[in-house]
This record gives sequence, structure tokens and C-alpha cells, in this order.
Amino acid sequence: MNHHRSWQEKLAGALQSHTAALGGYLFDMPLIKKFEQYISLLVKWNNAFNLTAIRDPDDMVVRHIMDSLVVLPYIKGLRLIDVGTGAGLPGIPLALAKPELQVTLLDSNVKKIRFLTQVVGELKLKNLDIIHSRAESFHPSLRYDTVISRAYASIPLMVESTQHLCAQSGCILLMKGQYPEDEIKQMDKNHQLLWVKSLVVPGLDAARHLVAIVKSSEQK
Repeated sequence: MNHHRSWQEKLAGALQSHTAALGGYLFDMPLIKKFEQYISLLVKWNNAFNLTAIRDPDDMVVRHIMDSLVVLPYIKGLRLIDVGTGAGLPGIPLALAKPELQVTLLDSNVKKIRFLTQVVGELKLKNLDIIHSRAESFHPSLRYDTVISRAYASIPLMVESTQHLCAQSGCILLMKGQYPEDEIKQMDKNHQLLWVKSLVVPGLDAARHLVAIVKSSEQK
């Protein structure tokens, strides 16, 4: 039981003591309990479905929750799609922290979609939609202000497979580890690099970068 309590305390401490790094959002106890619920479900389902390589709830606090929430200050608009969301990262933490944000979780893996459906039901998340599809095959009637992904492929490939999801005035945000210099050089002229931010994830001693890409002015 002590270990169970310790990760809960770690989660509450991290969310409450790093509000500046998380865009100034405040995390009260009812909201923190939702994050606890999410981690508990992730631990439970992970044993059966191998949703994520991270098994320890202590590590999940930092590598999943805090790693997702540090992008909060850079979210644009009120409609966001998380491409290749997997276990719901970063989409679920962002939807919890920012209830006015309408979040779509997109993934092609059936087991992960089942898990996401369970989370949305148990946490009663009203601002989350789940789409079972590959990015290339999903054509929404209304495009998104922010397209985000924990980039599972190179930047040029990610842009190619997600650009049709992004509104003209929108932005593609790709979460990377090390500064992706070579990938940025390979981008085509139809898109331009808006900025690259070096992110500091509280409790994580590893490089994190957020890459923002927009359509070139001649493409708009």
C-alpha cells in the first residue's frame, strides 16, 4: 500500500508545485483524482494489453503525465487532435487540464481504442472523442487548430500524414526527444518551421523538444 500512496503523493505534488511550467493551470484535488484514476487504469490494462513500455506508476507520473502537460502553454485554439495517441498521450492529460479544449484521440490499434473508450467512460470526459483510424484515412468535416503527436516517425513523414487534419491557420506540434536537426532540414517548402522549444519536464533528466510547423504562406 505504501508504494500505491507514494505515487499518488508524487502526482499531487508534481501537479501542484509546477503550475508555472504547466502554463499556469491549477490542479485541484477533484482533478488530481482524475489523473490518479487514469494512471490506475493504465497500470491495470498495461498488464494485459502492453499499452506502454513504462510499467511503474511513479515513472508514469513523470514520463506520461508531466511529459504531456508541459506542452499546455503552446496549444492553439479550442480543437486539438492527438495523432497516434496510443494510451491517450498527450491527449488525455491535456483534455483533463483544459476542459474547454475539444480533443480527438486518433489511433489505428484496436486494443488501444478499447482502453481509451474505457478511460473516457470511467472518467466521464465530455471533451474527448475517439477515432479508430490511420491518420491518412481520417478526413474530418472540420479541421483542427492544433494537430499534436508524440512523433512516432520523422518530421517530414509526420507532416505528410497529418497536414490534411490541420486548419489553414492551425499548427502541427511534434513532440521529440533530442533536437531533430536532420529531420528539420528534410522538410519540404510547403511547410515552414515556426519554432522549436526546448522543454523542461519536471522530474525528468532527458532532452525534450516541441517542434511547431505551419503551412507556408503561399500554401494558405
